Amino acid sequence: MSKHIPVLLKETIENLDIKKEGIYVDATLGGAGHSSEILKRLEGGWLYCFEQDPFAYNLGSERLKNISNNFTVFPTNFVNLKESLKGANIDGIDGALYDLGVSSFQFDTPDRGFSYNYDAKLDMRMNPNAKVSAYEIINEYSFNELKRIFFLYGEEKFSVQIARNIEKARSVKPIETTFELVDIIKKSLPAKELRKKGHPAKQVFQALRIAVNNELDVFEKSLNDALDLLKPNGRIAVITFHSLEDRICKQIFKERVEVDIPNGVPIRESEIKREFRLVNKKVIIASDDELQDNNRAHSAKLRVIEKL
Repeated sequence: MSKHIPVLLKETIENLDIKKEGIYVDATLGGAGHSSEILKRLEGGWLYCFEQDPFAYNLGSERLKNISNNFTVFPTNFVNLKESLKGANIDGIDGALYDLGVSSFQFDTPDRGFSYNYDAKLDMRMNPNAKVSAYEIINEYSFNELKRIFFLYGEEKFSVQIARNIEKARSVKPIETTFELVDIIKKSLPAKELRKKGHPAKQVFQALRIAVNNELDVFEKSLNDALDLLKPNGRIAVITFHSLEDRICKQIFKERVEVDIPNGVPIRESEIKREFRLVNKKVIIASDDELQDNNRAHSAKLRVIEKL
């Protein structure tokens, strides 16, 4: 299993501007790379983490115990952020972090079915107890539903051909493994696409993972809830790994920063009372040094917002 390397760690911690007595949330505990650095900076403050994956829950919790006891890990999806914090009598936070996407150990554990590089049963559930896996989607969803998922969540140009060939293959026998699906995808693409750099199944596997875990809807709700809980001078940092997540983050931040002023109302910029501001107007990406050490950082983008 590869070592967990937190992406954009230095930039994220610096931009969160951590207060030592503050209340912080790591919505995506994972291997606790970011959480560890937040916890090290708390003296009297508290860190609340969310992790629905039992393996990551145990791994991250053990790592945090070696630093301090000033933390709580909720074994649930971060969609439940607001109600979980309310249950802990927390009605305001000083900061939050979302490091979206799949943890390295999830990709590198073959039987989780996240990767097209290992032959395993189709799964892709971040919560292993969830009812719907990639197997059910591939074998039970209609042609139109599959086409929509591949196009919407994977931005796959050949979603029609891939969905049609899945429909044909499963009429003979169920599609059970990642490599069976990869073969169908490869057969659905023209030769010139197969010659392009990158794995031909990447977009479909991304789309399936998003659908299995309902990632985009969950993120949108959770981020809005976290912004509602943010105290003045508090900050939220979001690390995204593909354009769909980044688009949602950018749009939500824009809605919070902009003030709706009716046309024709004479008002100076200095008189506008904004509730939020963008800490970085230009998205933060990994440095050349980090890219050399961590390939996963290539697609990472960091956006930070502050409540005024």
